[in-house]
Amino acid sequence: MKIFGYTLVFLLLISSNINSAQELGLTDKDYIVKSSWMVGLGYNFVDDSGGRLKGLFDVKENWNALAYPSRLSIGRYFKSGLGVEGIVTYNKYKVGKIIDGAVNATESDYLAFDSRLSYDLNKIIGETGFFDPYVGVGLGYADVNDDFMGSYNAIVGFRAWFSDRIGLDLSSTGKWGMGKSAGNHLQHAVGVVYQFGIKKGLSAKGMRKLELINETQRITDSINAAKKAEEDARLRAERLAREKEQTRLAAKEKAKVEARKQRRIELENEVKAVGNVSFAFNSSALSKGEKERLDKIAVIMKANPTLTLKVNSHADSWGTNEFNMDLSKKRVKNTIDYMVSQKGIDASRLDGEGFGETQLLNDCDGSKPCPESKHSVNRRSEFNVLDF
Repeated sequence: MKIFGYTLVFLLLISSNINSAQELGLTDKDYIVKSSWMVGLGYNFVDDSGGRLKGLFDVKENWNALAYPSRLSIGRYFKSGLGVEGIVTYNKYKVGKIIDGAVNATESDYLAFDSRLSYDLNKIIGETGFFDPYVGVGLGYADVNDDFMGSYNAIVGFRAWFSDRIGLDLSSTGKWGMGKSAGNHLQHAVGVVYQFGIKKGLSAKGMRKLELINETQRITDSINAAKKAEEDARLRAERLAREKEQTRLAAKEKAKVEARKQRRIELENEVKAVGNVSFAFNSSALSKGEKERLDKIAVIMKANPTLTLKVNSHADSWGTNEFNMDLSKKRVKNTIDYMVSQKGIDASRLDGEGFGETQLLNDCDGSKPCPESKHSVNRRSEFNVLDF
């Protein structure tokens, strides 16, 4: 339920912005040229008619031009919008054109060297796609038939880009001569420019898209973190539940083992309290009193249906080892037979083994005289708990 809530919040947050980006991913269209070198080749047109703004577009009367490219430029443009540029132009004042208010009678050469500082107006008005207007100021030096003139320049123009590298550059430059006798004139230019050494950066649209991508990623990361936290909490709860159950089962098993151990001790004490079955000298027969002892063992076994016992029978040290081993085996057999045939105990619940004189309870091993009371202690059948 929490994950559904997080997802709903995520969709509401991005729905207002998602239409502004066809896909959440930056493309080449989201980047623009931030700085570059630029070279240009084109035509220049000189208007030195002296009519100020009068006849500004009177190309036929006032504009001087050549039939071949006559303008060469190179510049460096920076991320700040500023650019520095050097320009060389060549032209001819044609016969019949208006020069300083009079009809020109003699053709003369025009050669100019200009430097300028320009500023990209897109930094003020905002990005306009392929359209790139600019203004600038500069200094110039012109040689017209060995008549040298320095000038203060003011420039306005724009570039129209066909791609990141190639564009069309159009500009007009007003040139005001330095000194009282220097004249003023206009110079227009049109040409192709080529950019190289390009460094790109995100456009304003690209920045907005990046902000959307970052916000979307932040929300996605938040949702994923919440989902992970929820999953971690679930896994932690499951682990704690398993550990708790394992602890409970371990405690239960330990209690069971302790209870079983305690019960075994209790059964062993009950059996031990009945005592050993004793036999007469050289005999494997059970006396009435010893049968009563076996009856008590039978009562214990019937009260505990899963109890199994081992009968270990022994002999004293009188006689040979072989004789005493056989005698102890007969005592085992008679003890078990009585329990099975007379008391109804299943034979599978009784096991037996004869040890002869190998496990004496005292030092009456035949190496020294011993009274009958001490020898009789060794003539016995013992009961040990096997399982229950």
